[in-house]
Amino acid sequence: MFELILNILLFLGLGYTLAFNVVEAPVPLKVQKNPYALQPHVWPTVLIVLLMVLILVNIYGIIKKNKGKESFTLKAFASSIPVFFKGKLFLGIAIVVIASFILEPLGFMVTCFLFLVSYGYLLGDRKYVRLVVVALVVTLFLYVVFGVLLSVNLPRGTVPFLRNFALAIESILR
Repeated sequence: MFELILNILLFLGLGYTLAFNVVEAPVPLKVQKNPYALQPHVWPTVLIVLLMVLILVNIYGIIKKNKGKESFTLKAFASSIPVFFKGKLFLGIAIVVIASFILEPLGFMVTCFLFLVSYGYLLGDRKYVRLVVVALVVTLFLYVVFGVLLSVNLPRGTVPFLRNFALAIESILR
């Protein structure tokens, strides 16, 4: 039932995004004047409509597969909610949400490192030295790939000493 509700919410969210953010998005004057230019809303519209169709197919499959089962009721779903909040899935979601909030003030390197350490711990890795070393190597690898090779501007942070730390690491890696 959780999967069905999640699919319905995702479908509604995509419909809202399509209606109020993609279709109504302003088109630059330069693009409006060029009859050969691809309008900026075309690809997002195609992708969102494709996702919505696939979600509808998934909803149909979920209903067909679980029709008539006792576990596929709202009562069973309501009784499983406390178990969800105590599980690793919820903690993983919480870690991702927290990481999204601390990304800007702490910067990419610190946030990525903390995210990898906490998620590794959540998944059961209790060898702390290995966990820290792997998180550090993966963070540096991601920074080199995206920040150096692909020239993506990654957040450096707004906390002064963390920003200075990120700038020092960047000067070494560049």
